[in-house]
Amino acid sequence: MFVVGVTGGIGSGKTAATNCFQALGIDIVDADLASRVVVEPGTEALRRIAEHFGPQILQADGKLDRAALRKIIFQEPTAKQWLEQLLHPLIGREIHRQLQSAASPYVILVSPLLVEASQNLFCNRILVVDVPEDLQLQRTVTRDHNEPEQVRRIIASQASRNQRLEQADDIIENTGSFEQLSAKVEQLHEHYLQLAAAHDAAV
Repeated sequence: MFVVGVTGGIGSGKTAATNCFQALGIDIVDADLASRVVVEPGTEALRRIAEHFGPQILQADGKLDRAALRKIIFQEPTAKQWLEQLLHPLIGREIHRQLQSAASPYVILVSPLLVEASQNLFCNRILVVDVPEDLQLQRTVTRDHNEPEQVRRIIASQASRNQRLEQADDIIENTGSFEQLSAKVEQLHEHYLQLAAAHDAAV
């Protein structure tokens, strides 16, 4: 299976880009969704998180209160480290399971933490959706109604723009319209179909 990893900072347009790939018939594995699966009610991971941080990080229905947990880990670096050590291996296993189930000519793995969480090891090729930091900030504040300072903390917690670009095989500069983004995705799609066919022939 030929895997293209798609990443980019918050507000870069990863979701819009992957929606374009999906519209072209490509299966998408979303690391964010995998991270939700491993902490669903009844899982060992959620039990350990509630034990470690206290019941206040659970909602009334027993689900993880992600906003409350995010607030804690952005204030306490040791809390973030503990959580990553627990969750990253579990998320990795769930991603691997979903990648193995993909049926399209190649599969997209989209993750904001592709570089930081070593999820790039699943990938044959890496596509970075890139925008300048001031545009990231502007888009995210508008979209999520977050305070600028909170968005800056999220940006600071992710790999830097340069770190992502250093890992990139392909780059989409997403500073234009959705139509421009869609056209760039279609161009890359044709390229990835060729690479995937060559990869499958060599295996």
